[in-house]
Amino acid sequence: MEITTWYLEQTDPAAIRPSAAPDEPVAISRAEVPSPEFNRFLYTTVGGDWQWTDRLGWDRQRWLDLLAQPGYETWVAYLRGTPAGYAELDGTKPGEVELAYFGLLPAFTGRGIGGHLLTVALRRAWDLPERWPGAEPTRRVWVHTCTLDGQPAALANYQRRGLTIYRTETRDQDPDFTGHRAQ
Repeated sequence: MEITTWYLEQTDPAAIRPSAAPDEPVAISRAEVPSPEFNRFLYTTVGGDWQWTDRLGWDRQRWLDLLAQPGYETWVAYLRGTPAGYAELDGTKPGEVELAYFGLLPAFTGRGIGGHLLTVALRRAWDLPERWPGAEPTRRVWVHTCTLDGQPAALANYQRRGLTIYRTETRDQDPDFTGHRAQ
């Protein structure tokens, strides 16, 4: 099986191209209290159809260690009080923020929520240092996606929001492959 991975970035917040607001009101807020259980729920529910398996073996402490890092944030989209999707921002490296995980719960795809959530996530990536005293200003926001993710919608959404491809890799993958991310 051949897998292509695209690496995308923004180097200027002015590059964000906002999506139209979804037809239904969506609230997006930061999960400020690290909650391994909640993040694991989001990770497994969103990633279940896309072979996200790299974190499945994590114990509670490993999740907590990740989520409690200064500069690591989880942003959650809610539709009428129900979690609809999320974005994890990894701002632990000086000057850059990785959109580490992003996606919607299956019931909420195709409703205009993904573009809206990505717009907000990119804005929060650029202003992340404002929430973390002493953090360097963001100079770069980046993400990667691959053919195992929600293609072609995922790549297209990233590009429509103003992220540009800076690297593409194609590799053969073992047909018994059970996950797409390496840690």
